[in-house]
Amino acid sequence: MSNLVVVNNLRDWPLDIPGVSVVEARDYLTDPQYTELKGAKIFNLCRSFRYQSIGYYVSLLAAARGHKPMPGVSTIQDLKTQAIIRVASDELDTLIQKSLAPIQSREFTLSIYFGRNLARRHDPLSLHIFKLFQAPLLRAVFILDDDSKRWELHNINPISAAEIPAEHHPFVVQVGTEYFKGRRHIVRRRPTTRFDLAILYNPEEENAPSDPRAIEKFSRAAESVGMSPEIIDKDDYGRLAQFDALFIRETTSVNHHTYRFARRAAAEGLVVVDDPESILRCTNKVYLAESLERHRIATPRTVIVHWDNVETVTRTLGLPCILKQPDSSFSQGVVKVETEEEYMNAVERLLAKSELIIAQEFLPTDFDWRVGIFDRHPLYVCRYYMARAHWQIIKRDSAGNTTEGRSDTLPVEHAPDAVLRTASRAANLIGDGFYGVDLKQVGDKIYVIEVNDNPSVEHNVEDKVLKDELYHRIMRVMLRRVEERKERGT
Repeated sequence: MSNLVVVNNLRDWPLDIPGVSVVEARDYLTDPQYTELKGAKIFNLCRSFRYQSIGYYVSLLAAARGHKPMPGVSTIQDLKTQAIIRVASDELDTLIQKSLAPIQSREFTLSIYFGRNLARRHDPLSLHIFKLFQAPLLRAVFILDDDSKRWELHNINPISAAEIPAEHHPFVVQVGTEYFKGRRHIVRRRPTTRFDLAILYNPEEENAPSDPRAIEKFSRAAESVGMSPEIIDKDDYGRLAQFDALFIRETTSVNHHTYRFARRAAAEGLVVVDDPESILRCTNKVYLAESLERHRIATPRTVIVHWDNVETVTRTLGLPCILKQPDSSFSQGVVKVETEEEYMNAVERLLAKSELIIAQEFLPTDFDWRVGIFDRHPLYVCRYYMARAHWQIIKRDSAGNTTEGRSDTLPVEHAPDAVLRTASRAANLIGDGFYGVDLKQVGDKIYVIEVNDNPSVEHNVEDKVLKDELYHRIMRVMLRRVEERKERGT
């Protein structure tokens, strides 16, 4: 894979870094040899990135050509957005205060070269900013607030090579050489890899959708189909443009970095699972209730609760009934109420957080069905049994400890046809992503409880029937979607 540094004028590049080709921006935009270049990494060091400038078009057309620009257009836009910069400042606040504590002036400028700074004490802060805003050369300005006496990130801007002070040149050559050597090593190690896959995963997450062994199997499956996997975390937001696809294996939520990652990846043209629209739809049970009712898919009797109908809900559903906050997951934010007093206390607590909540009739069953569906095809079918002496699959005690009911997995072809048909109808309302449809069976009747994005795939649970083939099927779909997107030139 070629490393191309793009500058307005060759005179703007005062450095000699091995393994780097330097080209003028106008040549990159107009010369057919660069149009046909496959898999190049473009390091855009133009003087300006304002909208529709030559620097803006370098990053825009690099993405259209299937190249990997740094910075990408999304990064360029983020750097112009004060709200994004404020979010970055909040996330980095501890590092900022620690790094800048010895500074005596009211303003401090931090030069970031490939994630490094001349002063080693600033390297951790520089690296985190570089991960958030992937541009080769950055300049961040911090201001000391007079009232709080805390440093605040004021602005971040990409700079051109011509703006590097002469006394910094040797250091930039050193870190630039290290940076490019690292990239070439990766390419040599996996010469057959065509595409790069980011797997967003937090091994510290409680109730993560995949355990470490499953993540390892996803990675091996990706390699086997020709993708180079890399496990990333929430600090790698700015690096998304380097990849061709994003596979999210953290529990998703709209007010969460997982949704920001999905939105950013979609904007960069990556194949994304879970896509942002699926996250929006699946993580809100009010949306699901309305959608399932409108398409006449059977659910337990359901009422959308608000302050105006609080008094009538129990007359409609009876007691006990189930109350759910709209973004509940893994049995959290879901309560069973058995008396009017319990009902009113729970409703008041939940409506204090959300204008609308869900109430459903209580349908006791020994187990819930889960059908895992990807690309509109069922992949696995599980039965999750209720925890001992409890009405849910997961039971939490007052100390926060959890116990789970047992589960079993069966071949898709052995599942009841009505379960598969109902699950597919429900999942198709959301899209063609990766979903887990939860259902209850009462006699011959099948009821949809909810459709989850980011469904569980754990070693020796959901993969018990297909084993490694489950991971390969998922990765083959990811690969096919990347290939189709590249063929369309998207």
